[in-house]
Amino acid sequence: MPEKTNKVLVGLGVIILRKDGKVLIGKRKGKFVPEYSIPGGHLEVGETFEEGASREVKEETGMTIKNPKVVSVSNNLETYKKTGRHYISVNLLVTEFSGEPKVMEEDKCEGYAWCDPKKVPEPHFEASRRGLEMYFNGKKQVG
Repeated sequence: MPEKTNKVLVGLGVIILRKDGKVLIGKRKGKFVPEYSIPGGHLEVGETFEEGASREVKEETGMTIKNPKVVSVSNNLETYKKTGRHYISVNLLVTEFSGEPKVMEEDKCEGYAWCDPKKVPEPHFEASRRGLEMYFNGKKQVG
């Protein structure tokens, strides 16, 4: 498990929504959170949310996204209780993209699939689950 931190961290989650209504879900691997999740990661110093989302999706999947829009924010206390790391997650929606998802970080992800957002695979990463639930249920924040 990663070291506990006394700082609140900012995470990004990217809901990539295909025309058929399915969303891109990856199977994460590693010690921190080996769970299913939408693409995402940390916001870097000096980045906008949109820049961070574009960078993370490119790094993780090789895909290029266009016009990401912030749709919700969550305060992920379940993750804090499990890992000692407190994240606020900013979730963005993307409906315009190019390329097919590929595993670009083999040490962090086993693979990707297009899934029904109402029936995502489990176990599912808290920030991703909350982001999907908020978007598809019309909520802006959960905390």
